[in-house]
Amino acid sequence: MSTVKCLVWDLDNTLWQGVLLENDTLTLRPGVLEVLRRLDERGILHSVASRNDHDDAWKRLEVLGVAEYFVLPRIGWGRKSDSVRSIAEQLGFALDTIAFVDDQPTERAEVAHHLPEVRCYDAGQAAELAGLPEFSPVVTADARQRRALYQQKFRREAARVGFDGPDEDFLRSLEMRMHIARARAEDLARVEELTLRTSQMNATGVHYSSASLRALVDDPGHEVLVTTVEDRFGSHGAVGVVLLQRRPGSWRLKLLATSCRVVNFGIGTQLLRWLTDQAARAGVHLEADFRRTSRNRIMEVAYRLAGFGGGPCACRGADEPSGAEETEEAEEGVERLHLVPGRQSAPTTLSVFGPALWSTDGTPGRWS
Repeated sequence: MSTVKCLVWDLDNTLWQGVLLENDTLTLRPGVLEVLRRLDERGILHSVASRNDHDDAWKRLEVLGVAEYFVLPRIGWGRKSDSVRSIAEQLGFALDTIAFVDDQPTERAEVAHHLPEVRCYDAGQAAELAGLPEFSPVVTADARQRRALYQQKFRREAARVGFDGPDEDFLRSLEMRMHIARARAEDLARVEELTLRTSQMNATGVHYSSASLRALVDDPGHEVLVTTVEDRFGSHGAVGVVLLQRRPGSWRLKLLATSCRVVNFGIGTQLLRWLTDQAARAGVHLEADFRRTSRNRIMEVAYRLAGFGGGPCACRGADEPSGAEETEEAEEGVERLHLVPGRQSAPTTLSVFGPALWSTDGTPGRWS
């Protein structure tokens, strides 16, 4: 079962007790405030799908002191399934990571009919949701600030809409800086979370546990790299992970995954170009694991545009060095793509800093 990434709330007799349009005295349903706080601390976003006047409902959320918890509220008079779908699409979340809570069986049935992947809960369960396993993800430093990260994302998107000029000029105006670093012990929970939460920009869909990641970190034949990005709006947090096996004649890219928050900034493409340049400097070929899922077609396109293919090469018969063992799950259904890399020019839209994987000392520096 997928972990819930966003909980969408009805308002009347669900989030609060009473009906706004009937001029009831509205109070939060018992236990709701604690659920809002606990899920927010775990990195689960909250949103709203309610049939009400938007301005009046939002003012009431402010009066109740909970408006800050909600992103992308959909308050109006349309179908709730349309509202839930819109929220998921704008967040870039798969529908099976969305949950919906409402006091009306007919509303839950309407959402369940049109969006069967969405999990629906009766308002009477609201106070218990934080105790359910699907609302208990791995909690990291990035998770605790996820709401703020998405609010920054929306401000960037608003700035992009208001920008008069080419996309490249807008990206340069963000003053983006991408940092690629070898993972430390304190990074592994976030790296594991990225392997769990990413779907569109995940080359294999394989989940690596903290224990298996720690084994790879300790193995001199592997690199576990974590990518962070910041710009003039603030930090995007940790948004990418690379698992790389280093062999004498070729490097095997076991996993490349980036957060959906940075898809529009081309971070995954630039990370792949940086790796290609590193391999070219090292004089080795690149192989990349790819396993098709229902969501990661964009990753296959990225690999193909980068020149990865399936042709024969002598490096493919090379012996694997000893080290961390693969799990059966990691190998099942995996296609091995291949690239003879060439030097890549550094991007003009962001600054990239990372270790010199091709060098014996691996000194970090700016890609130039």
